[in-house]
Amino acid sequence: MNTKAGEPTSAIYGVSTLLLKLLREERPHGVAWAKDSPRTFRHEAFDGYKAGRARMPDELRSQLGRLSELLAASGAPAFEAAGFEADDVLATLASEVSDAGTRVRIVSGDRDLFQTVGPLVDVLFVGRRGADAKIYDEREVLARFGIAPEQRPSFVALVGDATDNLPSVRGVGEKTASSLIRRFGGVGALLEHLQDVTPTHVREAIRAAAEQMRRTEELARLRRDVPLPPGPRFALPSKDAFSNLRALFVELEFTSLLPRLAKVAAGQA
Repeated sequence: MNTKAGEPTSAIYGVSTLLLKLLREERPHGVAWAKDSPRTFRHEAFDGYKAGRARMPDELRSQLGRLSELLAASGAPAFEAAGFEADDVLATLASEVSDAGTRVRIVSGDRDLFQTVGPLVDVLFVGRRGADAKIYDEREVLARFGIAPEQRPSFVALVGDATDNLPSVRGVGEKTASSLIRRFGGVGALLEHLQDVTPTHVREAIRAAAEQMRRTEELARLRRDVPLPPGPRFALPSKDAFSNLRALFVELEFTSLLPRLAKVAAGQA
């Protein structure tokens, strides 16, 4: 998608569509955004972290400024913390808000956030384009991965994460990994009881990868203590925000979104 002047807009259109869909269907008490810091503590701890990722296409990079405009126009707080990923920010926000007794629904396409799931927190997983979104609560995480949400970093320590360039343990697949984590609880306990692991080739593979596993588990664990500025943790678009969104949609030639925006605004009035 491009404007008549040739400005790429497909990514911003996608985020705008998702925002309106969530406001219409989820009817939340408020919304918050989280943004990545360019370089995080994980890059400092592991030079290979996220290495090998393709460079962001220029067409997508050119839309980052418009993304900031969209976030500002929405009227919802947008959080970013130097040295931390958006996932860490979301984990911290979810912890703060749920600790106060409010239900939280994280919207993301990143499975790392499944570790934040708890009694008051679930994840609306928006996967590949065209795939249906799915809500993951504690039961769904257990059914899909065979482990409790908080055990996901230990699971990743065994199976790796190609997206983040986190290595796997040779010969250990998801089924074996989930079985081991259910049995031992985490990497530390697994390594302490290696003598109880069978078959032999799995035991020796884990022994050889012990330090790698400890590092990966720590890198995969989201932080819930990100320093965030004081102020509201979430907010709904105000009347002025809806006006700002409309002005931005008109500028970006999102004509098809204007009736949807009007319906959402009327529903919140």
